Amino acid sequence: MSHKDMTMFEHIGELRKRLVISVVFFFVATIASFFIAEPLIVYLQKADEAKELTMNAFRLTDPIKIYMQFAFLIAFVMTSPFLLYQLWAFISPGLYEKERKVTLSYIPISVILFISGIAFSYFILFPFVVEFMTRIANRLDINQVIGINEYFQFLFQLTIPFGLLFQLPVIIMFLTRLGIVTPMYLAKVRKYAYFILIVIAAFITPPELLSHMMVTVPLLILYEVSILISRFAYKKAQQAEQILEEEI
Repeated sequence: MSHKDMTMFEHIGELRKRLVISVVFFFVATIASFFIAEPLIVYLQKADEAKELTMNAFRLTDPIKIYMQFAFLIAFVMTSPFLLYQLWAFISPGLYEKERKVTLSYIPISVILFISGIAFSYFILFPFVVEFMTRIANRLDINQVIGINEYFQFLFQLTIPFGLLFQLPVIIMFLTRLGIVTPMYLAKVRKYAYFILIVIAAFITPPELLSHMMVTVPLLILYEVSILISRFAYKKAQQAEQILEEEI
């Protein structure tokens, strides 16, 4: 039975089934993440960016709070490909065969881009930010007492947004295939997009030119790559429409 032949109650039942499967998978991933969170937290504390800093817990609940946040974050990353697949499986019966293959390829691309964004932020940007903050504290003769909760909250605030920002090419490709945006429109609003990306970069970096440029340049390149991807997706969509018209 295709999606077009299914009643609304059958659609709801199908959606509920996939939600239940996703929740069960997330629960299993959460249990597995409990065994990964501890060595990951210890590793991050011994990394070059933090090995000269002494971590302190200002509240009794700070260690368990950090442990649980890492566990749920790891579980979410582990579950995200499965969640995306369940979403694809729900909508795929309403797509053409070529559209199914194209949209299915979005899943590994999206996961790779998310991990790439986090890796870029942690290994390239984060060390510069920590060094900048430490240098300012030393110049002002301030003895830094680092709270483990504040340290990892700052790490999350700096890395996770980059993982989301690196989804831009996939989002643009998807919106182009849906006909919501076109490469011509993206090129037309380029200067406004640049301004927004520069403002975002200013919000998530310290007031230092080098750090700001390290964030701004990759974001602008990412936007240009999104335009190129949009052109490819737009061309494919036009060809698909032309083939469909010829068949009719």
